[in-house]
Amino acid sequence: MGSANFFTTTADELAGYRIIRQLGIVHSATIRFPVGAQRFLDFLRMIITDNRKTLYIRVCEGARREVLHMLITQASELGANALLAIHYDSTELLQGATEVLAYGTAVVVEPVNLPTCSNKPEPS
Repeated sequence: MGSANFFTTTADELAGYRIIRQLGIVHSATIRFPVGAQRFLDFLRMIITDNRKTLYIRVCEGARREVLHMLITQASELGANALLAIHYDSTELLQGATEVLAYGTAVVVEPVNLPTCSNKPEPS
């Protein structure tokens, strides 16, 4: 998963690519507080649908996107074109306040050149 020039994965390697340089670990964290109006609307939605996780899930998903963007920015500044072994962790600090942190390994990768298969006989 990633853009045309930058790859991200939770795996330790990227299929079809080899690591040519490891640049180090990058990490990022954010804390999210739902705003008052959003919290009220989600509270009403929770009462109507009996879904108590709506607000929490929305906050965590937004925070994950934010920390991933920060990781990619940090890795790009180091000269990386990929992030491997990305891990996320989240903690509810206070009622409604969620901390999300992420870390991964910034690397430079290049495509693996596989030999092409040819049906032509080799000259003898």
